[in-house]
Amino acid sequence: MDTDVLIVGAGPTGMTLANELLIAGVSTVLADKLSQRSDLSRAGGVQSRTLEALDQRGLLEPLLATGEHPAITGHFAGIPLPHDANRHRLPWRSVPQVVIEEFFEQHLAAHGLHVRRDHELVALAQDDDGVTAAFANGATLRSRYLVAADGAHSAVRSLLRAGFPGQPGTLTIAAADVQLGGVDAPTSHTWNEHGHWAAVFPLGTDPQGRQLHRLVLGGPGRSLPRDIPVTEDEIRHGLSTVFGPRVHLLELRYARRITNASRQVEQYRHGRVFLAGDAAHVHLPLGAQGMNTGMQDALNLGWKLGAAVHGWAPENLLDTYHAERHPAGAAVLRNVRAQSLLMDWAGTRDPEVLAAREIFTAMAQLPDTQRHLADLMSGMAIRYPLHGTEAHSLVGRPAPDLDLGPARVHELLRSGHGILLDPGDTFAGVAGPWSDRVDRVGQGARTEPMLIRPDGYVCWAGAADPEPALNRWFGEPR
Repeated sequence: MDTDVLIVGAGPTGMTLANELLIAGVSTVLADKLSQRSDLSRAGGVQSRTLEALDQRGLLEPLLATGEHPAITGHFAGIPLPHDANRHRLPWRSVPQVVIEEFFEQHLAAHGLHVRRDHELVALAQDDDGVTAAFANGATLRSRYLVAADGAHSAVRSLLRAGFPGQPGTLTIAAADVQLGGVDAPTSHTWNEHGHWAAVFPLGTDPQGRQLHRLVLGGPGRSLPRDIPVTEDEIRHGLSTVFGPRVHLLELRYARRITNASRQVEQYRHGRVFLAGDAAHVHLPLGAQGMNTGMQDALNLGWKLGAAVHGWAPENLLDTYHAERHPAGAAVLRNVRAQSLLMDWAGTRDPEVLAAREIFTAMAQLPDTQRHLADLMSGMAIRYPLHGTEAHSLVGRPAPDLDLGPARVHELLRSGHGILLDPGDTFAGVAGPWSDRVDRVGQGARTEPMLIRPDGYVCWAGAADPEPALNRWFGEPR
């Protein structure tokens, strides 16, 4: 074997996975077809659950130190969702994808893991022992496992001939990174009476300290073929149509057309090959969910691959990646479709759509509705269908970030191990045989007993014997 895991694609999903495998002590090759890292912002927001996961690995503070990354207000179908600091410890942040990629690439390189560029995958074959990948530059690599993180037009997915059902794109909108004049709100969705609309989100500042924004334009007559370039005149006309002379273009940095295609692979696992990120699911970029869902795919898969490589993975542990992440991805596609309808994405001004939006906007002012939508959009609503979910309300959910005295839960997770919170020192003897992969925290843990997986999700809680859960998630004892 040349490596334990080959990751195809060095975007946020691939780099997040590479970092998880680095923590797990697994040899990894990260390959990308591009000759150099993209300088395009692409995605622009990081949700609460992803921020928590980065904090669990000690990466959040260094990432936020890379520049100005303000907290931003989320939205559902363009309806603002207020920050709720008491509910989500970490509010959404404006961190462009280009910043995340640069940060991860430098972080991985500092630990000896360098992206192999100019590696375009052209063939793969797998057998009982591993996967052989061939690249256009003549290189071949043999790995125990391969992960496709190579985007919406995934070469891996095509080579696997994996089913990718869903809805094809029927229209496009224009998305651009711009410097604007006259913007007086940090985030806005604005419509005019004829159905033309614009969305504006902050992207931080450029090296000269100038504020940049992501601008999205849609409405009647704005759906053009993807291969037609987005011009400055098109951007200026769109701004004028929605905002009048108040908001104007100062500089166009980058622009592209985005379709409303909505697809998801039927299976996230194909033998020794796994699909993650946009290789597994594509949808409209509403609510900063695409990049975040991909990064959370990687966080779910990474520790499980590590367990398999090190030989302690329980039977079917790798299958739980599909069982947990496919429903999570499907839920994102559903809420994006609902948002597209309520936003009147095509600008039809259909009276029935407008009536539904009016009622929904009123409902979104209710605190319970706001909390539900905020949880849904931020990733905090995810509850994995783990064994014992019905027995305790914590099981399957992200662990609460408790203060355990010497450290908080997110700090303890930086080892990449599981955590057994044992406030009564009741389970020391039980947990001992798993001490190479589960860290027990005894007296001083001011909480009820719970077992937390390396990805930060609770897999057992309460007063019952934790041994069955230890066996289920962490394999046979030493």
